[in-house]
Amino acid sequence: MDPKIGFHVSISRGISNSIDNALKIGCNAFQIFSRNPRGWTAKPLQDKDVENFRKKLDDSKIDRDSVFVHMPYLPNLSSPNRRLHKKSTSILVEELRRSSLFGIPYVIIHLGSHGGKGSENGMNQLIKACNFAFEKYYKSSSASTVAKNKKKSESTKKGRSVTILLENSAGEKNSIGSKFDELGLILDKLMSSPPPNSSNGSSYGICLDTCHAFAAGYDLRTKESVSETLDKLKSKIGLRNLKVIHLNDSKDKLNSNRDRHEHIGIGKIGKEGFKELLNHNAIRKIPFIMETPIDRRRNDADNLKVILSLLDNNNKRRRKIQ
Repeated sequence: MDPKIGFHVSISRGISNSIDNALKIGCNAFQIFSRNPRGWTAKPLQDKDVENFRKKLDDSKIDRDSVFVHMPYLPNLSSPNRRLHKKSTSILVEELRRSSLFGIPYVIIHLGSHGGKGSENGMNQLIKACNFAFEKYYKSSSASTVAKNKKKSESTKKGRSVTILLENSAGEKNSIGSKFDELGLILDKLMSSPPPNSSNGSSYGICLDTCHAFAAGYDLRTKESVSETLDKLKSKIGLRNLKVIHLNDSKDKLNSNRDRHEHIGIGKIGKEGFKELLNHNAIRKIPFIMETPIDRRRNDADNLKVILSLLDNNNKRRRKIQ
C-alpha cells in the first residue's frame, strides 16, 4: 500500500479548492482548516459548498480516512476561564458538525493551556469540553445537520461519524499533553465514558507532531531513538490510537519546549530521523501530514520531494514526483 503523505493546504477561494491544492502538490492525504483559523465566527456552510467538496473528494480518489480538519488557533479547551472555555467548546461543536458534513472523519485539536491552574485542572477542563461537545454534536439532528435557522443557510446534508484527535504539545509553559503518559491518561479518561450515540469505533485518537515531540524531549534523530520513542508511545498510548503524524522538523534543539517548525531535514531532527519514521513498519499505514514553512528556501512540493527521496525502494509511490 502506498504511504499516505500530504500537507496542510489552503481553503482560499472555497473549501473544495483545498482538494485541487493538495492534488497540485502531489498529495494523497491532506489537512485543512474548515474556516478562518484566527477568528471566532465562521461563515455558514451552503449546500453547494458541501456537495462540491464531497464530490471533488470522491473524484480525487484520495481516501477520506487520510483527510483531516484542524481546529482554529484561538480556542483553549483547557482554560480555567469560564467564558473562554465556553466559547472554545462551542467552536469544537461547530467543527465536529462541519467535518461531519464534509465527510471528513477526523478533527485535530490542540489541548491548550491550564492558565497556571495546574495540569490536573487543565485536563479536567479539556475532558469536560470534549464530553460536552460530543453530547451537543450527537443531539443536533442525529449529527446530520448544521442548519441554524429556518432559512437553512447551512447545509442539511447527512454527515458521518467524527473522531477527535488529541495533538501532543511542545511543552510550552502551562501547556498540557506534551508527555505521552499525560496524553495516555487523558485518552483513557475520555474513552472510559464514550459519547452515548457514538458509532464506527472509538471517538478519540492521537495526532503525533514530530516537532512538538522533539521539543518535549522525545529524540527522533536516529534509528535507535525513533524506535525508542515509538516504543514509549506504544506503551503509554497504544499505536492503535495513533491516527496521523504531523511530519515537521524543528528549528530548536531537543527538549527546547519551543514550537517552531522547520523544513524536512534542515532542522535539528534531520533526514536520518525522518527516513526511519517514514519506513518504520509499525507506522507505515498511518498518514503523514506536513506543516512545514513556505519561504525562499523551499515550498511544499520541495519538501515532498525530500520525503519521497527518503522512502525505501519497496515503499516508494509509483507516480510522478512533480
